[in-house]
Amino acid sequence: MNDALVAGLELGGTKCVAILARGQEILALETVPTTTPAETLAVLDQYLQAWWTEQPFAALGIASFGPLGLDPDRADYGHITTTPKPGWACVSIVRRYRARFPVPVGFDTDVNGAALAEYHWGAGRNCDSLVYLTIGTGLGGGVLVRGEPVHGLIHPEIGHVRLRRSAGDDFRGICPFHGDCLEGLISGPALATRAGIPAQELGDGHPVWGHVVHSLAELVAMLVLTVSPQRIVIGGGVGNAIAGRFPAVRSAAADLLNGYVGGIDSAALSEIVRAPDLGNRAGPLGAIALGLAARGSATRGC
Repeated sequence: MNDALVAGLELGGTKCVAILARGQEILALETVPTTTPAETLAVLDQYLQAWWTEQPFAALGIASFGPLGLDPDRADYGHITTTPKPGWACVSIVRRYRARFPVPVGFDTDVNGAALAEYHWGAGRNCDSLVYLTIGTGLGGGVLVRGEPVHGLIHPEIGHVRLRRSAGDDFRGICPFHGDCLEGLISGPALATRAGIPAQELGDGHPVWGHVVHSLAELVAMLVLTVSPQRIVIGGGVGNAIAGRFPAVRSAAADLLNGYVGGIDSAALSEIVRAPDLGNRAGPLGAIALGLAARGSATRGC
């Protein structure tokens, strides 16, 4: 399966990526800014068509920001649905690419895709349960159980849960739906709004990082209690920037758990809460993992 030539699209709030790979071996990768759906998808189509003309790929995986329609029995299947990203709500994705390329098309959230990539090739190897968190333009979480992404009513929307705020934090949050959900509090745009400067310019000593550590500790403790993951992988632009604060997150999460889950102290959490082994490749390779999964499902169905 991993030897198959697979194309992928990673659709993000700030940028989109077209990728061609065999397993985790990236053969080509192109990045375009996320503007309007018509403009962005047209450019991505050109890359896919050029690769297809040179050598047809066996499957296509699409890992997208959400929320997404993932139930094949619903009319919104294959769509980006109620996203706050201007212009992208109700955009049909899967139908567009099934009409262009006669191959299996995998479609899931960008974080579920990244979780699959880390499961196959990175920090999630040998883990039956895995959560992948990305913190950047937004905050999302993908959940795998026995190597399969969790779907149900829709898919996990971890970034939009509300948890206990840190003492003295009265920031209203920026989420247009929920205000002070996690995405509204500690995503890159939220940090920039809090501090009045771009998130990437925040110094190590800025007080906003204390709120980030608190929120992540609350999230880690909640995930341990609800999902029981063997690994929690934290990536994304903001996630990468706070990797040096993971010890503080683990310690605070252990304090919150307060010994309730046997053996899960800060030392144990050092094995559970990790940075992605694939780094910035987790997102694009997530699209490849979704393509491989779709190809495998199509093969088993024959």
